Amino acid sequence: MVDYTEGSGKQYHTGVGTQDIGKYVIMPGDPKRCEKIAAHFENPRLVADVREYTTYTGTLEGVPVSVTSTGIGGPSAAIAIEELSKCGAHTFIRVGTCGGMQEEVMGGDIVIATGAVRMEGTSREFAPIEYPAVANLDCVNALVEAARTLNAPHHTGVVQCKDSFFGQHEPEVMPVSYELENKWQAWLRMGCLASEMESAALFIAGQFLRVRVGSCFLVVANQERAKKGLSNKQAHDTELAITVGVEALRRLILQDKQDKKN
Repeated sequence: MVDYTEGSGKQYHTGVGTQDIGKYVIMPGDPKRCEKIAAHFENPRLVADVREYTTYTGTLEGVPVSVTSTGIGGPSAAIAIEELSKCGAHTFIRVGTCGGMQEEVMGGDIVIATGAVRMEGTSREFAPIEYPAVANLDCVNALVEAARTLNAPHHTGVVQCKDSFFGQHEPEVMPVSYELENKWQAWLRMGCLASEMESAALFIAGQFLRVRVGSCFLVVANQERAKKGLSNKQAHDTELAITVGVEALRRLILQDKQDKKN
């Protein structure tokens, strides 16, 4: 592969090098959320800010950890996890937002993904569609334990990933409305908890790279509740999801120390 960095020792898209990041990384979509997440670390510092990729590094439990934004969607998320893994990172927790799908998933709740529907394009360039997009069990367990400890209202299960935000919210105007609407009903009948845009790509890329990946999300609102005329509280403060993600990372670090895997 051509070295587009011309020997800089930094990754081309994220701008990070081996010495810049920890082995444990939180991955929000929004670059502006990185500073907020880094405030949970000890001694955080900005190490890179390139395109949609903003990275801070600090420590948790005495171990270097980082936060790197991915931007929106699977392609940029996959680039981030590939470049960070090349720099030695082995554990990733996505902290993002989602839209609830089942009636019991309310705005302000936390959704922890055990797997993701691969209704996007990025993961197909890693694995055939028959291969499941599944979260790492250690990460799922740490996220659930963190949510319980923090008394955070949470749900655990499969989420749906797509490439078009407005294809989800205005499927009837799309030329392929017949496919979008029919598949949406299938996901609902299968008990899909929420819809978002990055986890399928991260889970599949993570499996290929042999790294651990988990995801948790703030539920912003629930369009299915709105359709049925039910109350539909909106939530935009991501602090609870961030706290769950950071606490989960702390638990993974402590468990790895006990198992001597750091």
